[in-house]
Amino acid sequence: MDKSVQREISSDDSAGGPRRDPDESDPRAVASGPVAGRLRRDLGALESYAALLGILIGAGIFTVTSDAGALTGPSVILGYVVLFPVILATSVPYSAFLSTPLGQEPGGEYTHISRTLDKTPGGRRLAFVGAWLKIISYIGAEAFLANSLADYLIAASGGRLAPESSRLPLALASLLFFYFVHLIGVRWFGRLQVTMCALLGVSLLALIGPGLFAVRAENYRPFITHGAGGFLASLAPLFFSYAGFESLAQTAGEVKDSTRRLPVVFLKGISGAGLIFVLMSIVAFGVLPGERLAASSAPMAEVAAVYLPVGAAWFVTFGAIMAITTSMNSTMLVPSRLAFILSRDGLAPGWIGAIHPRTATPVFGLTLTLAASAALLVGRQISLALNVAVFALVILYFLHSLTFLLLPRRNPSLAGLITVNMSPSLQRAAAWISLASMGVLIVSQVWQDISTIRGQSLWDRIANQKLTSVELAVVWGGIGLALYAYAVRRRKKGTRGQGDKETRRQGDGETFH
Repeated sequence: MDKSVQREISSDDSAGGPRRDPDESDPRAVASGPVAGRLRRDLGALESYAALLGILIGAGIFTVTSDAGALTGPSVILGYVVLFPVILATSVPYSAFLSTPLGQEPGGEYTHISRTLDKTPGGRRLAFVGAWLKIISYIGAEAFLANSLADYLIAASGGRLAPESSRLPLALASLLFFYFVHLIGVRWFGRLQVTMCALLGVSLLALIGPGLFAVRAENYRPFITHGAGGFLASLAPLFFSYAGFESLAQTAGEVKDSTRRLPVVFLKGISGAGLIFVLMSIVAFGVLPGERLAASSAPMAEVAAVYLPVGAAWFVTFGAIMAITTSMNSTMLVPSRLAFILSRDGLAPGWIGAIHPRTATPVFGLTLTLAASAALLVGRQISLALNVAVFALVILYFLHSLTFLLLPRRNPSLAGLITVNMSPSLQRAAAWISLASMGVLIVSQVWQDISTIRGQSLWDRIANQKLTSVELAVVWGGIGLALYAYAVRRRKKGTRGQGDKETRRQGDGETFH
């Protein structure tokens, strides 16, 4: 980055740029400000694509297609096509922000919103609560994925593992495995992610390639089985397949040439994932009738059994296991990088974001992620964090797109540093499409949750672990507001104490240069 731009960003708070260390020119590290240690830039373009595709093509694609099919039939294919431009439009503001100096550090929405709305009352508070909800969501997702991996491993064992006695140990063991991978360095996270994505790719080729030649046109009729209402209802579970793409922004402090590479990875990676979703749904609904898919507990395995050799169905299970592990690996990274950036901004204790000098990883942030995910598993309370995840992400997408639209007025200096290869008018159009789409999803979820609240008492929802997404968002959001108020008060107290100490030193005749 040009030195004059560095000086402009670091000297002008209104530019919204991150605070820099004097030696920021080192391309392998990103400064951590008051937090000890530095992140290391050990990830390249290949690892970035693997991180994005790994978290998008999770195990959900092996089941969500049939779940949505029960609502609308083969028009699931159309659902994926309809959602693709919406997600792509939502990614454009991320690409734009990442093409600025903000693309050199993690934080994602928190960094983008807080730097844009730094002078707006409540701007940093809003960014903090969004980051808090995201941390909770990803911890819940990590616990859920660990539990799902245990289920798949038990199924793959052919009855040699007892579900009740093996599920929790297997889930905890998988958490520990990925924790230690991240602990020893982001380079190993990247290498493992690339390897697992390659194996996942092979299993997808084996599933999709031969399957395209086994489709039957009559299985696509009727195309929409439950009318417009059913099709619209299917968009919510299908959206889950795309959710989480923004987690790639958390690698910004560890990707080489991140401001140039990450915007391209976003656009190309999401396009690749969308193509895979469409092809898998074409094969699924073309090979088996929709009724059989909806009734199957392992739909893609049943699909593969039609055209793959006898005994090859295990390959689909292997693909699902790779899909879960790639998602777990990427998900483990997110909360610790958010904790790092919050610590650097003085909104979390410094030790939470401390970077180990040898491995260049946020050890305490990773340890807290492990502990919280394990606690949800042991306490069987995954739903408390998971049920708010998609709703929280939709809210964050909405706020992020809104912030991008406000950027030229709230922070023109930062807006002028956008270098993504796309016209400003097209960037704004994409942000408006995202804003409108996410707004519709939010209203739809709130309406659905209000209906649930009216039809079931609070105690019944608590007893059945069926609290709505809106209720959980309010509860976790309230906790986030309380944590922010405490962090601000603690920071002010620390600043005031430091000022008093300096005054006493000056009174004792000390000279400061």
